[in-house]
Amino acid sequence: MANCFETYPLKVVEVFESNSGDCDETDGTKDIDNKNETGSLVEMKLQSQKLLELNVNNLMNLTPDITASGNTPVPNLKVSVFELDYDENNNESKYKSEETEPSCWVKFLSCLCSWTMSCDVLEKVQTARVQDSETWDIEKGSKYTVYKVVVHAGTSSWFIFRRYAEFHKLFESLKKQAPNIQLKLPGKKLFGNNLDPNFIAVRQGGLDNFVQKIISQPSLLQLPEVREFFKLDNLNNPDVKTSSTNDDKSENKLNLGPTERSHAKPTDFEFLKIIGQGSFGKVLLARHKTENKYYAVKVLNKGQVIRKNEAKHIMTERNVLLKTHNHPFLVSLHYSFQTPEKLYFVLDYVNGGELFFHLQKERVFTESRSRFYAAEMACALGYLHSKGIIYRDLKPENILLDAQGHVVLTDFGLSKEGLIGTDTTKTFCGTPEYLAPEIILKEEYDRSVDWWCLGTVLYEMLFGWPPFYCRDTSKMYDRIVNKPLCLKGTITESARDVLCKLLEKDKTKRLGSGYGDFEDVKSHSFFKYINWDDLINKKIKPPFNPQVEGVMDLKHIDPDFTKEQIPASIEQITERILSASVREADEMFAGFSYAPQTAELSA
Repeated sequence: MANCFETYPLKVVEVFESNSGDCDETDGTKDIDNKNETGSLVEMKLQSQKLLELNVNNLMNLTPDITASGNTPVPNLKVSVFELDYDENNNESKYKSEETEPSCWVKFLSCLCSWTMSCDVLEKVQTARVQDSETWDIEKGSKYTVYKVVVHAGTSSWFIFRRYAEFHKLFESLKKQAPNIQLKLPGKKLFGNNLDPNFIAVRQGGLDNFVQKIISQPSLLQLPEVREFFKLDNLNNPDVKTSSTNDDKSENKLNLGPTERSHAKPTDFEFLKIIGQGSFGKVLLARHKTENKYYAVKVLNKGQVIRKNEAKHIMTERNVLLKTHNHPFLVSLHYSFQTPEKLYFVLDYVNGGELFFHLQKERVFTESRSRFYAAEMACALGYLHSKGIIYRDLKPENILLDAQGHVVLTDFGLSKEGLIGTDTTKTFCGTPEYLAPEIILKEEYDRSVDWWCLGTVLYEMLFGWPPFYCRDTSKMYDRIVNKPLCLKGTITESARDVLCKLLEKDKTKRLGSGYGDFEDVKSHSFFKYINWDDLINKKIKPPFNPQVEGVMDLKHIDPDFTKEQIPASIEQITERILSASVREADEMFAGFSYAPQTAELSA
């Protein structure tokens, strides 16, 4: 088919109404879609300036699939094409053609136009894959699974969400129209849970094979049902935009595995106070109107995220939150959803204040209090490492205290996934005061950078400043890499020893760098009297109680935030979040939405 298209690149433009053999251009014209026109003169645009003579029988032999739609050209119809005019401005030639049987033109042109369009699609379509699945909520808590079909054609790509029933309908249609092509579709599940992740994964694989088989068959791509299923005709519609693909964007298109379509939206929440602010948005205290539960809702501006090239970090944060759900010392994700302009993380509401806030007020903590916080942080880091995640951003601003005084780590935007054991990475990221020497030196590094950060935070809790702090960042980097650790003041020998071993500049000798990881850290004498089982179960009474009196007690939140007016745009919503769009304006955040599965219903 591709060779045929190169040989006969015809694009039919208009049908003349005149029945004479005269080549006068003054006659009225009609679109070829008007099936009642039988004019004898036809104007065509050709992509080649060469004179062509097309015999329909030969054309049919070259492209036997042209008859699949039933619009068979009339046999023995001969079309003579000759050059009429050449338009230098548009770099194209216009031709007129004449034949001996005027009544045959419309049927022939309809088929010919369909054929040339199909050739164009065949030239462009590269791949179509079923890359993801989501569970969407509908009325009254009912749920069904949809599968994300990603199509790449030329420099464009888009995706469509399809239910299994739509795949099955297409399959039944193709069996009748193309019985000689062997297509296989995963069967229906009559019993059991259709929302089971293992079942969905197996079905997704079968649907992916089904889609690839269709794409590999040129004759099937001409069928209206196939074109509609994959939205292929949008390639020929100048009013429909497709997303250009490049290496940078493709890196940000993350396959997050099975996700869930959340019914959550901004109007489900009553936004009460601003309780924090970051580079791309705000954190708000909000009440879920139907659940009557209070959450911290992190709202990010998509445009700012994209301009700063931070989309990958946002998707990483979402992914890490799902992998670490319900750990006692890590913040939990309850929902995530998006509007065309914003991203929403619905998280645990923690109002005991940032560790940074309390350090500012008290300047230093006692050794026993510092030990307690360091132990809970170490538990959280060890758990992240067991999931193949490096945190990379442990600092007092990212450490919250809950209402009882337990540690809660938050903000996983700089985390790195997929690093097991001694696996390494080389990305330069983190907060300057807490960077490990190997990151500053741009060397390969592993999970041991988190233990350096723990040492830095422990030092700050005991002495009031990070160990190598300097207002001049370049001088601070030099100190981190080259200057010895200075330990002044009255701290115990075990505290000195653990700081020296956590803040070891040689990453291979650092406490926690070995195979034992967290086990090596918790066995240090500094933590000798910590009962780790009681700690993880929150049976140890925290040394400090924030004394919060209910959810609206904001005394540990910076008043500069709480006094700020809530922007009206936070609650704005458009219809787009409620429906499955063929294309989202920004594919970088595909798969972002999440809600916990609460019902087992048929897909």
